[in-house]
Amino acid sequence: MKPFDIIALGELNVDLILNQIEGQPEIGKEKFAKQMTLTLGSSTAIFAANAAALGARVAFCGMIGNDSFGDLVETSLQQKGVDTRYLIRQDKYATGATICMSYDEDRANLTYQGAMDFMSLADINPEVFKSAKHIHISSIFMQGGVKRDLMKILELCKANGVTTSLDTQWDPVEQWDLDYKAVLPLLTVFMPNETELKFLTHSTKLDEAIEKIRPYTNAAVIKCGSRGSLLMRQGKPDRIQKALLNKNVVDCIGAGDSFNSGFITRLAAGDPLELCQQYGNMTGAVNTTAAGGTTAFTSREEVERIGRERFGWEK
Repeated sequence: MKPFDIIALGELNVDLILNQIEGQPEIGKEKFAKQMTLTLGSSTAIFAANAAALGARVAFCGMIGNDSFGDLVETSLQQKGVDTRYLIRQDKYATGATICMSYDEDRANLTYQGAMDFMSLADINPEVFKSAKHIHISSIFMQGGVKRDLMKILELCKANGVTTSLDTQWDPVEQWDLDYKAVLPLLTVFMPNETELKFLTHSTKLDEAIEKIRPYTNAAVIKCGSRGSLLMRQGKPDRIQKALLNKNVVDCIGAGDSFNSGFITRLAAGDPLELCQQYGNMTGAVNTTAAGGTTAFTSREEVERIGRERFGWEK
């Protein structure tokens, strides 16, 4: 048996989250936010922490600086039950940070990439590719080194019998220069949201984007916000899973990452993709009941209790 169900590979930073903001930021003016939280950030870290809370054996491979934010990241991962043996700490670059301005179901982020932009395949302990059943990668456009080496990384995963998932997330420079025709055949599951998928495929409609990736995709689950998610697989009809809607949203930061954590936790456990999709919808909904991407995830039992009592989820 491999020591880890999941290894999360990639970006690490802290999140400074501002909620209840009085209007949009304007140059030369100052606005108030009524709430602030400093917490473990980055899509991949939120995913890893929540997958561990759901009971998976999770490790993290990423690069951080030898600074106070790096200490916060490492300690937070450990407190969430994530193994940090594959973290790379160095003095040359500072740990990344993101200011998250939350507005109802959307957000505006400003990120200093720092160390996470410089990690490449050469920095990764080769043991990573032998120690996990599954490797998850997120925010590929935030990580120059990992993006450059992505094909080699996925090929190493495949050679070692490791299943893989990728959530591209937003491209801050909006070039969307990922060769999805080459990358998708190497992935077990592709996990974009609908907006990202349309930009990646240069499409104006979701249906058009889906048809563009279909010939190259083993499986994909597309997150559609309050409309739920769409699962597509080779040789099977597409499957829509309606969202479990929260009428009292605290914030939506990390909801997509929490969906990913639920989906991949069940995938690593051997569940069929339909059940993975159902579970992902539930964990994404639970995320919206507390501030930040990880606060609602204290244990699998608690997440499932909230899923049942707040959203009518059934196992």
